[in-house]
Amino acid sequence: MPIVKAPDYHPPPGFTNPHLQTIFPALLRRVTGVVYQRERIDTPDGDFLDLDWSRVGSPRLVVISHGLEGNSHRSYVLGMVRAFNRRGWDALAWNFRGCSGEMNRKPQFYHSGAAYDLDTVIQHVLDRFGYQHLALVGFSMGGNMTLKYLGERAENIPHILRAAVAISVPCELVSSARKMDTRLSNRLYLYRFLRMLRKKVEAKARLFPEALDPAPLRWIRSFRQFDDLYTAPLHGFKDALDYWQKASAKPLLAFITVPTLLLNALDDPFLTPECFPFKEAGSNPYLYLQAPRHGGHVGFVQWKSRGEYWSEERAIQFVTGQLDLQAQASSVGPQQRGRRCHD
Repeated sequence: MPIVKAPDYHPPPGFTNPHLQTIFPALLRRVTGVVYQRERIDTPDGDFLDLDWSRVGSPRLVVISHGLEGNSHRSYVLGMVRAFNRRGWDALAWNFRGCSGEMNRKPQFYHSGAAYDLDTVIQHVLDRFGYQHLALVGFSMGGNMTLKYLGERAENIPHILRAAVAISVPCELVSSARKMDTRLSNRLYLYRFLRMLRKKVEAKARLFPEALDPAPLRWIRSFRQFDDLYTAPLHGFKDALDYWQKASAKPLLAFITVPTLLLNALDDPFLTPECFPFKEAGSNPYLYLQAPRHGGHVGFVQWKSRGEYWSEERAIQFVTGQLDLQAQASSVGPQQRGRRCHD
C-alpha cells in the first residue's frame, strides 16, 4: 500500500483555500509551552550549528528540520516539538547555518541539499547521548534535506533511527523553483523569501566582502537569479539549474531504507506534479506517500482544544505506529527492521 489515503485530512470550514492554509499559520498561529535549551556544536568545516532542545527525560528523540529562512521558533516547528513532548518524546529542533539569530562563521550558509549538516547533528546525538529510538521530521526545505539524508545513507543508517516524516516537500526543485518564479499567485511568497534572503546576503557581505557582492541584490526578482548569483557559486554548484538538480531528494527516494512518510497536499501552492513521487512510493516498500486534497504549504490547520494541527497528529501516529510494529516484530523473533505498517 505505497499510497496512503487514510486517515484523511478534512479542513475546517473556510480553510479549503490553499493560500489561507499557508498564510494563516505563518502569521497568526501562536504555540506556547515549549522551553528550549540551546547547545552549540562545531561542524567539520569549522562552522557551527545551534541546536534547541526540549527535553522531557525520554529515551526517544525526534530531530526536527525547519524550512527556508525558518528557525526553531517558527510555529510549525514549535507545534511539532510540543506534540512530541506531550507524548513522551524529547525533541531537538536544529537551526540551519545563519538561522539561529547569529550569523555563522563562513561565507556559505545553507541550501536544500545540505544533508551533511543534518548528518552532523545526528552524529552528535549518537556520540553524546544514549537514546534508544530516533525519528526525523522535516518541513519543506528541511523535508527535502531529510529525504536526501535518508537516501544518501541508504543501508548505512543509524540503528536507532526508526522512522521519518517529511511535510510539504519540494523534492523536485527544478519544477518547484520555476513555479515559484513564474506563477502570479505565488508572487507574495516569492517577494517575502527574497526579501529575507537579501537581508542575509547583505549581512554576509559586510562580514565577507571578498566573497559576496551585494550590488546585484537590487535587481534580483526570482529564485533563479538569486541561486545563480549566490547559492550556486557559494556552495560549489555551476549555476541554479545544477544546484536544483543535485540538491533534489527525488532521485534518492529509491534508496530509502527507513519507514518514511512523505505528506504533500495536492493544493500546495509551492509544489508541482513532479513533487508527488507516486512511482517511487510504489516501488519502495519503505516510502509512504500521502497526498490529501487540501492542506496548503505547511498548513493542515485544524481546531482542537489541544491546539495541535493535523500534520502533527499524523506525524506522531506514523512514527509511533512504526515503533509499535517493530516492537511486535522483535518480540516474535528476528525480523527485518522497519517492516511496513499501514498507519
